[in-house]
Amino acid sequence: MADFETNRFIRTQADVTGAVDAGLRKYMLQVYNYMFLALVVTGLTAYWVFGLSVVTDSATGRITDLTDIGRTLYGSPLKWVLMFAPLALVLFINARFNRMSLGGAQASFWIFSGLIGVSMSIIFVVFTMMSIAQVFFITAAAFGGLSLYGYTTKRDLTGIGSFLIMGVWGIIIASVVNIFLHNSAMQWMISIAGVGIFAGLTAYDTQKIKEIYYTGDGEVVAGKKAIMGSLSLYLDFINMFQFLLSLMGSRR
Repeated sequence: MADFETNRFIRTQADVTGAVDAGLRKYMLQVYNYMFLALVVTGLTAYWVFGLSVVTDSATGRITDLTDIGRTLYGSPLKWVLMFAPLALVLFINARFNRMSLGGAQASFWIFSGLIGVSMSIIFVVFTMMSIAQVFFITAAAFGGLSLYGYTTKRDLTGIGSFLIMGVWGIIIASVVNIFLHNSAMQWMISIAGVGIFAGLTAYDTQKIKEIYYTGDGEVVAGKKAIMGSLSLYLDFINMFQFLLSLMGSRR
């Protein structure tokens, strides 16, 4: 009888573990799907805005001038709005997220990814298409490896994550200062630090997203957790890509 009860307990535990693993895989897949779609929205928006902003030579494909839209976006005070609007929006989303409906959270996420696309359209003016593509695939490979590490490691990354988050604010402050200084050496150091910080945050955020999964969450709570998790990973990817592009990209 004791053996029977032990075996039943083992089978029950195995069933529970299997259900948790299946639920966790579904949840993480949802996180990555949201992130992938957000990157698609950002990329398509950035390229569309770039196309509206430049005049190109039909024979060579070289940029010869900016359109009125391009001058407004890249040469007027509106460029400062585009530069800081994504930061303001992500702070707003974080502050209001718990009070948002699932639909509101989704809408905010897509609006944010589109706004990032408008802001990032300038990279197509500054860098060659080939180098943008190369750096994107390098970023994707690095992100995949780091996220996998964060998902599988048994090491608690909480302490490292807290340090890296402080580093993010340091980068933001240094970047704002360097807007006025235009110091190339400082920009190089910011880019190096940025790559390292967001590489570490990719692993940290993946582990955190995994750990907040709970099988008892309802559809709305689980959906909002997936959106917030995908927003974290999306920001890690975008920032790592931009810093790598600053270091490795070939300018026009």
